[in-house]
Amino acid sequence: MRIGQGYDAHRFAAGRRLVLGGVEVEHDLGLAAHSDGDVLIHALCDALLGAAGQGDIGRHFPDSSEDFKDIDSRILLCRVVDLLHGMGLKVRNMDCTIVAQAPKLAPHIPTMQKHLAADLQVAESQVNIKATTTEGMGFAGRGEGIASYAVVLLDEQQSLLID
Repeated sequence: MRIGQGYDAHRFAAGRRLVLGGVEVEHDLGLAAHSDGDVLIHALCDALLGAAGQGDIGRHFPDSSEDFKDIDSRILLCRVVDLLHGMGLKVRNMDCTIVAQAPKLAPHIPTMQKHLAADLQVAESQVNIKATTTEGMGFAGRGEGIASYAVVLLDEQQSLLID
């Protein structure tokens, strides 16, 4: 088994959609980013890549590349999952925390879990997403942006050697 952790944060920006866990969340501000700014999926990708010993999301999908401009982060996640499967790694489970003062995210979490389970090719019971505030402290508490933390556990698929 392998474990990985990830973190991502983006500041709010006017004129952008707010996308978290592949779900568009109604809010007056979105997140500033080269891609769609989905901090939940970005933290998850970093956790997956870290567990696999494959660096981070910026190494695989650099913000200097126009190929990834405004890209749906679910596409990036699916590419990471394909990479892991090619290495003989499979997701056992994931646990993520979104840190945001606003908007309220609880109503959106079940849909986020469905999307991420599909992209990770696991059961919904293997995907856990939580949302919390910082009670007004720090950048998230002041409403300047959103952060996300992710932890994943991967299984190494043992191949059978036949002599």
